[in-house]
Amino acid sequence: MKKVLSLLMVMALAVTTLVGCGSSKSASDDATKIAMITDSGDITDMSFNQTTYEACKAFSKANDIEFNYYKPTEDSDEARIASFNNAVADGYNVVVVPGYLFAPMIEDVAEANPDVTIIALDVSAGDFSDGYELPSNVCCFTYQEEIAGYMAGYAAVSEGYTQLGFLGGVAVPAVIRYGYGFVQGCNDAAVALGNADQVNVNYIYGGQFYGDDAIKAVMDTWYGNGTQVVFACGGGIWTSAAEAAKAVDGAKVIGVDVDQAATIDETEGTDGLCLTSAMKGLAATVDTTLQAVVDGKWSDYAGKVENLGLVSADDPTQNYVQLPTETWSMQKFTVEDYNDLVAKLYNGDIKVSSDTDNEPKVEIGFKTFDNIH
Repeated sequence: MKKVLSLLMVMALAVTTLVGCGSSKSASDDATKIAMITDSGDITDMSFNQTTYEACKAFSKANDIEFNYYKPTEDSDEARIASFNNAVADGYNVVVVPGYLFAPMIEDVAEANPDVTIIALDVSAGDFSDGYELPSNVCCFTYQEEIAGYMAGYAAVSEGYTQLGFLGGVAVPAVIRYGYGFVQGCNDAAVALGNADQVNVNYIYGGQFYGDDAIKAVMDTWYGNGTQVVFACGGGIWTSAAEAAKAVDGAKVIGVDVDQAATIDETEGTDGLCLTSAMKGLAATVDTTLQAVVDGKWSDYAGKVENLGLVSADDPTQNYVQLPTETWSMQKFTVEDYNDLVAKLYNGDIKVSSDTDNEPKVEIGFKTFDNIH
């Protein structure tokens, strides 16, 4: 009987030990592991996905942190949710996602995975269901696109352009803010120069975030009828504007989200086709937020929607919305002019409306067209 009891005790101890091994976390399990999920594109889109991927990869490498990215199998909420679940199953506990398409995914997975930190770039409160409150493991970042668009429009008209265009992708709030900001900047520069009656802006949405023959045909018409520069705002839709612009001597495009000068010239086989780019500080946001995670300061961001814009009047490179002074192809609008403009925006001497429901009231010519798709 004693032998039987002893054997039972040994077996119970062995089972307890095995269960304990299965449920305990090792030091490596607690380590930060970063994953990035693309929206409906891939990491070579020369825009949001690529910039986010490169920033995450660079941070992970610099800090000796394991990193991987996941591309959904299709453009759907289900596919993005599946990618998130795959990342978590693979042990990643910090997930970075770029773009408003991820709002439904966040609603579905965030509360069910409280130990996974979710950093969402360019996802606003308005992208979620009515009444949804962000849990503490999520932080969303939006950008004051209207200011970036304003600076691009102001610079273009100050450079001497009078016939301009705005080609948006899908008319979501971020794209609208870019466009309406651009129109306001064109107007204010024209008023300052005293030629508002000579400046005109054509305005249209492509209805998608990529270029095609139909969009290029519209851009061919615009450039052919005298448009000098088009602000192409929305993923890869810039390709249609750039292809049309390079066929017209002196025509230009304005890039968006990141500095697209090199990308546009390399893709189109041109030099200086990109006048400037209205940029967001995506990489800076990734670096700052991931550093907070590593430093144990996530509470600074937990459950918040942060709206990022100007943080410095003296050093424009610190701002989360800006123009790239080293790569623009402008000659008349100088870096000093730009610095002065930034200071006025930061100090409140110039105010830019972020209203997406009402078209800006301007003194220049402003013509809107029906969506292409």
